[in-house]
Amino acid sequence: MNTPLSPAEELALIAGELARLDARRAHLAARRDWLLRLPPTPWPSTPAPTPPSPPVKDASGRGAQNVLLTLGAVLLSVAALAFTLVSWGSLGIAGRAAVLAVVTAGALVAPLPLLRRGLRSTAESVAALGLSLTVLDAYAVHAVGMSGIDGVAYTAGAAAVLAALWAGYGRALPGLRLPWPVAVAAAQFPLPLAALASAADPVGLGWALLATAALDVGAAMTMARARAAWPAGAALGVAALAIGLVESALTPGAMAPALLLAAVAALGVAVAWRVPRAWAAALAGGLAAVVAVGGPLSPRGDTGWVVVAHLAVALVLTLPAAVGATALPAAALPAAVRRGLAGAGLGVAAAAALWALASVAPALSSRLRVLGEVWAATTPEADRPGTGAAVAVTLLVTAGAAARAARLFPARPEAGVLAVVLGWAGLFAAPVLLGFPVAVVLAAHLSVTVAAGALALRPRPAGPGTGIGIAAAGCALLGAGSTAVGALDGRLATVLVLGTLTAAGAAGAAYRPGPRWARGGAAVLAVGWATALVVALCALSGLAVAWWAPPVLAVPAAVVAFGPRWGAVRVPAEAASIASGVLALALAASDPSARALAPALALAGVVCAAAAVRADRRRLGWAAWALFVAATWVRLSASGVAWPEAYTLPVTVPALVVGFVRRRRDPAASSWTAYAPGLAATLLPALIAAWGDPHWQRPLLLGLAALVLTLVGARQRLQAPLLLGGATLAAVALHELAPYVVQVVGALPRWLPPALAGLLLLLVGATYERRLRDARRLRNAFGRLG
Repeated sequence: MNTPLSPAEELALIAGELARLDARRAHLAARRDWLLRLPPTPWPSTPAPTPPSPPVKDASGRGAQNVLLTLGAVLLSVAALAFTLVSWGSLGIAGRAAVLAVVTAGALVAPLPLLRRGLRSTAESVAALGLSLTVLDAYAVHAVGMSGIDGVAYTAGAAAVLAALWAGYGRALPGLRLPWPVAVAAAQFPLPLAALASAADPVGLGWALLATAALDVGAAMTMARARAAWPAGAALGVAALAIGLVESALTPGAMAPALLLAAVAALGVAVAWRVPRAWAAALAGGLAAVVAVGGPLSPRGDTGWVVVAHLAVALVLTLPAAVGATALPAAALPAAVRRGLAGAGLGVAAAAALWALASVAPALSSRLRVLGEVWAATTPEADRPGTGAAVAVTLLVTAGAAARAARLFPARPEAGVLAVVLGWAGLFAAPVLLGFPVAVVLAAHLSVTVAAGALALRPRPAGPGTGIGIAAAGCALLGAGSTAVGALDGRLATVLVLGTLTAAGAAGAAYRPGPRWARGGAAVLAVGWATALVVALCALSGLAVAWWAPPVLAVPAAVVAFGPRWGAVRVPAEAASIASGVLALALAASDPSARALAPALALAGVVCAAAAVRADRRRLGWAAWALFVAATWVRLSASGVAWPEAYTLPVTVPALVVGFVRRRRDPAASSWTAYAPGLAATLLPALIAAWGDPHWQRPLLLGLAALVLTLVGARQRLQAPLLLGGATLAAVALHELAPYVVQVVGALPRWLPPALAGLLLLLVGATYERRLRDARRLRNAFGRLG
C-alpha cells in the first residue's frame, strides 16, 4: 500500500497504537477480575432493545407482479386496438398485414423463451396480448377483405377458428393456463350465432345450444384442462331446456319441441351416469323427459288430462328410486341418476297435486252459498265432467304414489300424511266434480268422512304414525263440516246427515282401543252434532226460537246420564255439553217476555244437580243452586210479583232447617254449604226489590233482618250469615243514605271531593304497613269462623 509516511514514521505510529490498545486491554481485564470476585447480587435485567419491526407489506411480491403484468397487457391491447381502428388507414395493404402479422406472431412466440426461463406470469401476460391480437386480426380480415359477408355469420366462423387456434396454442404450450379457458369461451358462440344467422326458429336455436352443451360436456370429460366447459355446458343445457318447455307449452302436441327435450333428457342422464355427483343433470333430464313424452300424448284443449299424462310419465321416473329402496338387482342405475330422476318425478307430481287441490277448492267452497238460503233445494253448479274426472284421477294417483312411498320409506311420515290428505281430497271431491246427484254426493261424503275418522281412531304406536292420525282427523273434521253445510240444502238431508254424524261421533268416542285424543275429539263432535240435530228438529217443528231451549238441554242431560260410560273422554264431552247448555239459555233469552227463560234455567239447574250427585262433581251443586235462584228471580220478575219474599221465604226456611241438621250431623261442614243457599234465596231478591221500592217499610224490615243475621253470625262464628247479613245491611244503608249523599255532594264546592280523596290517599299511604297488618288479622279472624 502507498502511504504519505515514511516507513520509519509508520512503524512508530503503529507501535504507539498497539501500546494504547495493550493498556486498554489490561484495564478491562483487571476490571473484569474485580467484578468476578464480588458476591452474587440479583441485578434487574434490562430488556434488550427491540429492533424496529419492518413495515407491513400490503401485497405480496407475486401479487404485485401479477397486477403489473396484467396492467401492461391491458395497455398494450388498448394500444393495439387504437392502432387497428384509428391509425389503420395511414398504411398500405402490405404494411397493414405486415404490422399485425409481426406483432401477433411476436406476442404468441414470446411466451416460449419466457417459460424456459421460469417467467410464467410474464409469459401469461404476453400470451393474453397475443390472443387479443388474434381477435383484432379477425376483425381486420373482415374489414379489409370480407366486408360483404354478414357480420353474425362471419362472427360465428371467426369464433370457431379462434377457438380451434387457441386450443391448439394451449396444447403446443402446455405451460400456459390462459389459452384453454378462452378457447372454451370462444367455442360457445359458433353454433348459436350460426343459428341466428340462418334465421332459425326457437327450436333450432335450442338445438344449437344443446349441441354446444354436448361439446362442452365431451371436452370437460375427456380433457382435464377444459374444466371451464362444465359451467358453460350447464348454462347452455338449461337454456335449451327452457326453450323446449316454452315451445311445448305454446304448441301442445308438437313433435319438434318433444324431440329437443328428449335430446336434453338423454344428455342430462348421460352426464349423471358418468359423473357421480351430477344428480342435478339427471333432474333436468328427467323434467325434460316428462314433457317430451307427456306433451305428444296429451289431448289438445283439455288441461286436466294434460296434467294426468305428464303425471303418469313423472311417476314412471320414480320407479328407479323405488327399486333401489327395495334393494333388488334391477337397481343397477347409478345413484346420481336415480336421485335426479326421482326428484324430477316427485317435483312434477307435487305440481300436479297442487293444481288438483287448487281445482277442488272452488268446487267445495261453492257450498257456502247454501247458508244464504237454507233448505231452498238449490244444488251448486258442478265442474265440467272431463276436467273434474282429471282432477279426481290426479289426486287419487298421487295419493297412491305417496302411500307406496310411505311403505318403502317408513321412517318418513310425510309421505303417509300426504297420502291421507290427497286420498281424502280425491274421494271427497270426485262426486261433486263429476256432477253426481245430491243424494249420491252426500252419501259418498259421509262414507269418506267416516272412513277418515276410523283411520284417525286406528291404534298405532307413538311416533311417525301420529302424524297420519292427526291428518286423518283433520280431514274427517273438514269433511263433516262440508257435508253438514251441503246438507242444509234440504230438510230431510239435514236430519239424516246430522244424525249420521252424531252416531259416528258417539261410536268413535266409545271405541276404547283408539287414541285418547281422537276419542275426545269424537266425543266433542258427537255432542256438537247432536245439538245441531236438535236445533234442526226444533226448526222443522215450527216452535218459537225461545222454546228450543228445553229440547237442546236434553243433550247435556244425556251426557250427564251416560257420564260413567264416557270413561276417559268424559271431560271433553262435559265441556261440549256446557257449550250446548249456554246455547240453550241464549235461545231462551231471545224472548223479551222471558217466559221461556225461567223454565230453561230451572232445567239447567236440574241437569247440574243430577251431575252433582256424583262424588267427583260436587262443585256443580253451586251451579245448580245459582241456576235455581236465577230461575226463581226471572219467574217472579216475569209475573210482576211486587213482594218476592212471599215466594222465597217458604224456600229459605226449609233450606235453613236442612242446613242446621247437616251442621249437627257434620260439624266440619261449612256454613256456606249449609246456610248460604237458603239465605241468598231471600236476601238477594229482597235487596233488589228494596232498591226499587220508594217506601220505607221494606228497607227497614230487610235491614233489621240483615242486622239479626250479622249478629247471629258473629255470635255463632259463622261466615255465611255474617258476610251475607253484613253485605245486605251495608247495601240497605247505602240505599237509604244515597239521596242525602247526593244532596250533600251537590252542595259542596267542586274542589272539595278531590281534596278529600287526596287526603285519604295520603293517610292510607302513611299508614300502609299498619293497614296491611290489620287486614291480615281480619283475614285470620274471618278464616277461623265456621
